[in-house]
Amino acid sequence: MARGIPGEPAPGMRNVVLLGLVSFLTDVSSEMIYPILPLYMSLKLGVGPAIIGLVEGIAESVASFVKVASGYVSDRMNRRKPVVFAGYSLSSISKILFYLSRSWAWVLSGRVADRFGKGIRTAPRDALIAESASADARGRAFGLHRALDTFGAVVGASLAVVLLLGYHGDYRRVFLVSLVPAFLGVAVLLLVKEARKPQGTTRGLRFGWSTIDRRLKIFLLIMFLFSLGNSSKQFLILRAKGMGFSDTVSILLYVTFNVVQAVSSYPLGTLSDRVGRRRLLVFGYAAYGAVYLGFALAPSKAHLWALFAAYGLYLGATEGVEKAFVSDLASPGLRATLMGVHATLVGVGLLPASILGGVLWDALGPWATFLFGSAAGFAAALGLYLMGPSSKR
Repeated sequence: MARGIPGEPAPGMRNVVLLGLVSFLTDVSSEMIYPILPLYMSLKLGVGPAIIGLVEGIAESVASFVKVASGYVSDRMNRRKPVVFAGYSLSSISKILFYLSRSWAWVLSGRVADRFGKGIRTAPRDALIAESASADARGRAFGLHRALDTFGAVVGASLAVVLLLGYHGDYRRVFLVSLVPAFLGVAVLLLVKEARKPQGTTRGLRFGWSTIDRRLKIFLLIMFLFSLGNSSKQFLILRAKGMGFSDTVSILLYVTFNVVQAVSSYPLGTLSDRVGRRRLLVFGYAAYGAVYLGFALAPSKAHLWALFAAYGLYLGATEGVEKAFVSDLASPGLRATLMGVHATLVGVGLLPASILGGVLWDALGPWATFLFGSAAGFAAALGLYLMGPSSKR
């Protein structure tokens, strides 16, 4: 049994699997929508890359401010599940706005509501995962969760392709069907059990920059700077479309990197338990730099298949491992708060990154967007390498 919160036996990996199943169903719903949104906005609503980047950047960044607050509230309450439930419920309800959309403003409203729900749930859910596993198994726990979450993206995007073909390009009918897995995920969440913290655990709880571990401060700074060059994934789909791929093949490319991420997340998360989080993250950010350089210079359509697959490997080596690294360095009483800080900094950076990505694309071409992202990836890898090893991985 994994060690968790003092006071009650931790639910262990059962919680991780259930939370992974919730994320699987939620991502089936979200990824039925996400990869077709840039196509829907450009082909049906008539907007360009700059507006698409603006919509995505605003949605992610506005919602990101909630992540610290929800984490702090969760720490103060000594509870995770009620906050997580509220976040998943809001995201499920938000899908209705996409079905009703008649302009990009409606799409923006749906994305903001969806990401706001994600902002509410992310930090307390990640803290719940960290507290359901022992310290030497957190990489495995987060890797398993990311694998299930990403398999949901694979299924969702694949369903989007099938439904688009079956509905003859009727995007709104796909949006309507996406409501089913969203609400199923909320139902599964009711099965999650939470180990209660002893009363008084949060007494004297203080949060400020001075209370954060020095290495965690460095890591958070590196992540924020990296996020400024980590523009929306939707630019990858636009790149594929611009190089001559059809709508359905562009989405299949999106499925490709999700498959690679899903397959690699668990073994790479487990590897981080053995060799250390920092080493995996240095590799991951260097891979991002190389992949974005490839997207900038790709001479033909054939190269994009390998680049999308390599992008999935970068995600498998970083998304779950980042969260495990933060939970390693965070004090238990502020774990959800600090995981919220990490998620917020990454999300806040997406607004300027996506706006700048769109502006560079319109002004100079796609190569400029991806070249800027490549530089950010290599800089993050170098900064984390220079941070050096520690006893806390």
